Amino acid sequence: ALVLRGEDLEALSDDPDQLASDLQALAGPAAGPNGGQIFIDGFSGGQLPPKSSIREIRVNQNPFSAEYDRLGFGRIEIFTKPGSDKFRGQFMTMISDNVLNARNPFVETKPDFRSKFFDGSVSGPITKKSSFNLNVEHRGIDENALINATLLDASLTPYRFTDAVQTPNSRWQINPRFDLQLNDKNTLTARYSYSTVDDQANGIGNFSLASRGFDAFSTNHTVQLTETAILSPNAINETRLQFNRRSNGSNGDNTLPTINVLDAFTGGGSQVGLVRGTTNSWEIQNITSRTSGKHAWKFGGRVRTSSNSDSNPQNFGGTFTYSGVQNAPQLDASGNPILDASGNPVLGRITSIEQYRRTLLFQQQGLGIDAIRSLGGGASQFTIAGGNPLATVKQTDVGLFLLDDWRVKPNLTLSYGLRYEAQTNIDDLRNFSPRLSFAWGVGGSANKAAKTVIRGGGGIFYDRVDDTLTLNAQRFNGLTQQSYLIQNPAFLAVPSLSSLEAARQPQNIRQLPDSIRAPYIMQTAIGIDRQLPKNTSVSMTYTFSRGVHMLRTVSLPLAPDAAGQTLSNNLYLYESSGTLRQNQLITNVNTRFSRRVSLFGFYMLNFARGDTDGVGTFPATRNYALEYGSTAFDTRHRVFLGGSVTAPYGISLSPFITANSGGPFNIITGTDNNRDSIFNDRPAFATDLTARGVVATRFGTFNTNPGPSDVIIPRNYGRAPGAFTINLRTSKTWGFGKRAEATAGNDFGGGPGGPGGPGGPGGGGGPRGGGGGGGGMRGGGGGGGGMRGGGGGGGMFGGGSSGKKYNITLSVSARNLLNNVNLSSPNGNLTSTLFGQSLSLGGGGFGPGGGGGGASSNRRLDLSLRFSF
Repeated sequence: ALVLRGEDLEALSDDPDQLASDLQALAGPAAGPNGGQIFIDGFSGGQLPPKSSIREIRVNQNPFSAEYDRLGFGRIEIFTKPGSDKFRGQFMTMISDNVLNARNPFVETKPDFRSKFFDGSVSGPITKKSSFNLNVEHRGIDENALINATLLDASLTPYRFTDAVQTPNSRWQINPRFDLQLNDKNTLTARYSYSTVDDQANGIGNFSLASRGFDAFSTNHTVQLTETAILSPNAINETRLQFNRRSNGSNGDNTLPTINVLDAFTGGGSQVGLVRGTTNSWEIQNITSRTSGKHAWKFGGRVRTSSNSDSNPQNFGGTFTYSGVQNAPQLDASGNPILDASGNPVLGRITSIEQYRRTLLFQQQGLGIDAIRSLGGGASQFTIAGGNPLATVKQTDVGLFLLDDWRVKPNLTLSYGLRYEAQTNIDDLRNFSPRLSFAWGVGGSANKAAKTVIRGGGGIFYDRVDDTLTLNAQRFNGLTQQSYLIQNPAFLAVPSLSSLEAARQPQNIRQLPDSIRAPYIMQTAIGIDRQLPKNTSVSMTYTFSRGVHMLRTVSLPLAPDAAGQTLSNNLYLYESSGTLRQNQLITNVNTRFSRRVSLFGFYMLNFARGDTDGVGTFPATRNYALEYGSTAFDTRHRVFLGGSVTAPYGISLSPFITANSGGPFNIITGTDNNRDSIFNDRPAFATDLTARGVVATRFGTFNTNPGPSDVIIPRNYGRAPGAFTINLRTSKTWGFGKRAEATAGNDFGGGPGGPGGPGGPGGGGGPRGGGGGGGGMRGGGGGGGGMRGGGGGGGMFGGGSSGKKYNITLSVSARNLLNNVNLSSPNGNLTSTLFGQSLSLGGGGFGPGGGGGGASSNRRLDLSLRFSF
């Protein structure tokens, strides 16, 4: 595994969002649609703690261990600092201002931007057998949202509109931790985390106008208790308990209907309303580690339960959608239809903004809805919800596991295990997950470390069906809430719910069927590690992942009811019928060829194809074979390079360099040709270039009105631009006072390192003394790295402390140092006047913020000053 501790952590960003982005880059992307997983002190689903309270970070550790439910590649484990035997602390402030930053190229005038960040922590003893660590963090950002839309002026002429709207947000986080040695064999750790977030003017940006803004807030309380017991010299037991309570809300105006002109603008009300939600969740774990001869056994289980109460009046004000018209009469300058030689209107495709323009124009002329629709105006769809906004759901899941690290020979370790999982709200109880891996040190022995290690493994990894699916199915069952959908509505004003019910208008019903299965991925991997001269290691790993029962949502088309007179309800059905195939080749390099320079990086070649990108994917056709194509995470090439350089005068340079080729994006007609209420229909490859509805683009020539015999283009057919970003942190530390004495953390758990591994080094005491397990995938004969991430180890970044009692560190962090313009995915709607154009900055590599400073800036500089003692 790659392990970061102590001074290694200094190179990472202090900003919480940028820290998450840096960790994603270090871990690399995980296989499948869900990305990597983060554990905080052994607990899942936690909030990323402040960097100053982090003791150690491990990435990609033992990816085929039966202890974990999700895929190991891309997994990040974070362990917080315990209290210390002497008082110590640090205080840091960081600022950024638009004066320091480069302008976002999508806005003409650089908007005001200001970020202020404060972090402080102190730790020390309480008694001889107890200690504490306290951290407080506050951040306030006056950020901006960039609007890039097409609007109509007073004369109903389309024009391009760009604006930056300030969207301030603030957050507080408080994290105390207490460590207590109960006796010589039992320890207790208690950690509490409180955080609050206040975001203003959410929902604005890209096509969404300022009128759609709403304020959001959340409060999070987390309590964690961990008791560690040394049962014998060869056995350790650890019990963990976590309680989390999250309250969230939003304040938006849904008294006005939303006007959604697809890929032109979205205006009107926000449709959020007054949202209030509370989620209470419990998690309990019990894990026992025991060594016996050449075997290191580990077994235990986890139970998680949550209850969610959510009051959400989403879309209670209604939404009119304009998607464009495939066959609309062409109009002259006076707004009259153009006739052909036979006296019939000349038909052609019009954009969504033209459809909306005609609606306003002919409404001003006093025409009725039927006349407006005959001339190409009128909305394509109207939706509105009503009823009881409150819905509740409870869910429990259980995971049990048993694993063994068997040191077959001094240079051969075999790891095997079995995991079982089950959850409520679905009937699928057959979730057995076998895991197997090995590490063979070629030429290694008990007295000789192998320079080449071959590693391999395989396993099944189940994912949970989220409780939000059950919540939505209970909410939109046609009784709790009513969600109406009217195609080509014969009205221009919002009707009452009673009139829609009286007219037996169709509803949107969401359903979670009894046949739903838990999705899982079968993954295999084979790799080789090689230790090279000059403290350099290189590894290459090939992984193959196959996803089964992947989730999607199917919209069943509107159809006549039994009487043949009205339309039946529209059903949004959750299905677990998706598939995935992914191949990855990962090359890692880790080198410390001098005392002043260390580098780490990886290159990934990735091929990912499937017929769904998750539960939010609606297939454009019921023939799922036609949905098979590039997945949303089918980015072909990814490169990351990080490290540290200690320059003269004690200046430390820590670069983070990321590059990736463009990801796929979907090309759609923008209209609902198959009448399933979803505007994601794809065009066909054009065979007759003179046919009506043919559009020529740089991505190809497409027929937006395909017939039954036409070949529909694959899903995610387009390719976005690539990205290249250099982030650089430069710091200088001045020390004064006496030379600092080493301080020990009172992380009492696990005693003196915990039980040793079978015939080899033990696990180093585990994260809190929970027995690090046996040799396992660490590699026979001391190969190291490899299947756990390639090399790894401490001291990757270097730099940091002066060794004196008091230290002052000045840092400058540059995000997107070269001010490179990394573009977002282009607009894929063929009926939009903005098709093929990137309308904002992209992430620039791995995770948010990699491309710079968001809407406010393209290159961002952060200045920080830290005092520590």
